Amino acid sequence: MPTAVARGTILPFAVWLLTRTALLLFVFKVVVFPGPDVTSDVSAIYRGWYEVLITGTYPLNDVTWQYPPAGALAILSPGLLPGLDYTSAFFVLVLVCDLMVLLLLRYAERRGTARRGTWVWVVGVPLLGPTVYARYDLMVTAVAVAALLAGVRRPRTLGALAGFGAVLKVWPVLLLLGVPRGRTTVRSWGAAAATAGAVTVLLCTLMPGGLAFLTFQRDRGTEVESLGALVFHFARHFGWEGQVLLNYGSVEFLGPYVPLVSTVALGLSVLALGWLVLWRLRAKEFGPSTPCDAAFAAVLLFTTTSRVISPQYMVWLVGLAAVCLVFPGSRMTLPAWLVLAATAVTVLEFPIWFAEVVASDPTGIALLVLRNGLLVAATVTACRRLWRQTVPLPQPPARISPVAREGSPATSR
Repeated sequence: MPTAVARGTILPFAVWLLTRTALLLFVFKVVVFPGPDVTSDVSAIYRGWYEVLITGTYPLNDVTWQYPPAGALAILSPGLLPGLDYTSAFFVLVLVCDLMVLLLLRYAERRGTARRGTWVWVVGVPLLGPTVYARYDLMVTAVAVAALLAGVRRPRTLGALAGFGAVLKVWPVLLLLGVPRGRTTVRSWGAAAATAGAVTVLLCTLMPGGLAFLTFQRDRGTEVESLGALVFHFARHFGWEGQVLLNYGSVEFLGPYVPLVSTVALGLSVLALGWLVLWRLRAKEFGPSTPCDAAFAAVLLFTTTSRVISPQYMVWLVGLAAVCLVFPGSRMTLPAWLVLAATAVTVLEFPIWFAEVVASDPTGIALLVLRNGLLVAATVTACRRLWRQTVPLPQPPARISPVAREGSPATSR
């Protein structure tokens, strides 16, 4: 009979194997998943970028290329697997990254019994459906998980991986926010700057157009799944004359007041940055889980306030939630559960009922209100808990009792 410890070790891997087999059946179209085909991004868009990149240049004439320079490495990586077509090789590489995250989390929790982080990853990833294997965001998440777990003892490794991740997809730079002050900050931030700078210079030297993504990102509008998009989903039922079109690689609202809502979203992101700076200045009590908790709260802030909340962004949050729960002292349990719930709703709004979302039908609106409401709740909860755990309460001024005053030298005279 297997012992309880053995069952606890085997069960996560067994569930991972079953759920990932299901994901592979979906992306290879052995079983058809409801909704639009999510694998076309790999077979058409990624493959098209691959054909351009192997010629030695970035896709300068394609506004849908909105990734930092090292994003090219993720797009080119399927070429490392000879004997497989591009799409199949991409899915295999994402599967390997998925397994790597599982092994890292399991190793980090090898002495524990709860294995909360392992289970968040095992359960959270398949909640997104086949989309999670049809985008390169899981690869970036694997780099982020490795960075945070390495940072417990090796701040330079954390910095190097965070810097590389930032050149892959920007958001991993937020992993540096919660590192303790002093030498740890100097080492990690210095390594991040050196790595990001070196990779950027190298890739931009080898291939022209590495920084074109900055202009393409600037011109994006309000994507139909974002928090701000709810304004237009409701407005369409009251005569708003805008429309929904494929724009800059995503389905966005175009029409009256869209620039205003996009500007408000950017303003909220600026306020989020301001809050994070204030937290960094005020935080005094840094524990083992603080870098993970701070990164989780920061990515929640920028995801929720973004003009674009693509479904694959949820895997970032699932990965960071998993790392947080590796540490017993983390207070991010409730935000992690809220993220898992939001992830489960995400697969319903995309791809299953995406047509209803695009049409602003009641079902689509209800799903977006629920998903985005869960993200807002997770964001507020995570930020409050991070602040309370790390920012000391102001101490009231000491009061001198009347007895003490009477006995003092000043009053005795």
